[in-house]
Amino acid sequence: MKAVVSVIGKDRTGIIAAVAGALAERNINIEDISQTIMQNNFVMIMLVDVQNSSVPLDKLGEDLQKAADSLGVTVHVQHEDLFNAMHRV
Repeated sequence: MKAVVSVIGKDRTGIIAAVAGALAERNINIEDISQTIMQNNFVMIMLVDVQNSSVPLDKLGEDLQKAADSLGVTVHVQHEDLFNAMHRV
C-alpha cells in the first residue's frame, strides 16, 4: 500500500532529514520525493510505501506531525487512492 506525505512550512535546515528519519524509524520506504522552496516556504510531497510500516496509516500522520512540530511545518498523510481521487479533473 502506498501513501502520499506532504510537508509545508517556513524553510529551515533539517526538514527533509527529520521527516525521512521518522519514516525510516517506522520501516517506511520513500519511493519518490519532490521538494521546492516557494518564497521562503518549504513544500515537499513524497510517495511512500507503507506496506511494512510499524504503525497503522491513520496513526502515521499524527506520528509524523509530532516529529515535525519542532520544525514548524505541517505534515499530512493520505492513502494514495484518496489523494488520486481528490486530484482527478
